Amino acid sequence: MNNESVTSILVVSNKENTLVAVCGLHMRGFPLEKQMLASGAFFITEAVSAAKYQFVKLATIPPKPGMIKQTSGGTAVLLEVWEMPLTSFGAFVASIPAPLGIGKVELEGGLEVPGFICEGYAAEGAEDISAIGSWRKV
Repeated sequence: MNNESVTSILVVSNKENTLVAVCGLHMRGFPLEKQMLASGAFFITEAVSAAKYQFVKLATIPPKPGMIKQTSGGTAVLLEVWEMPLTSFGAFVASIPAPLGIGKVELEGGLEVPGFICEGYAAEGAEDISAIGSWRKV
């Protein structure tokens, strides 16, 4: 994603909506896309995170990805940016099970948007899939 694409994301957003970065089962074509649609969200663009994340496959059923921001190093992760009405955002966030949550995800180019993050402790016992860089390739 280049800086021009980041700027176009900002133009699309308004005060009644928020952007949400998703990197796994909530992406288009995956089982939890229906939760995005039920929340009134709509797909904006594919994007890439800043190269600051460890990307793991959590030992859950079904398996889920987790993006854990690193203090140094890390890799970029392919993700999607959706736009969601703020009226649905709170209930959506409340439904997310630990160790996942919503925090700021840094995109390539430096823009930070709300999105799926993972608590650091979850890396223990998880498979590191950073080299793959995309849940679609798992």
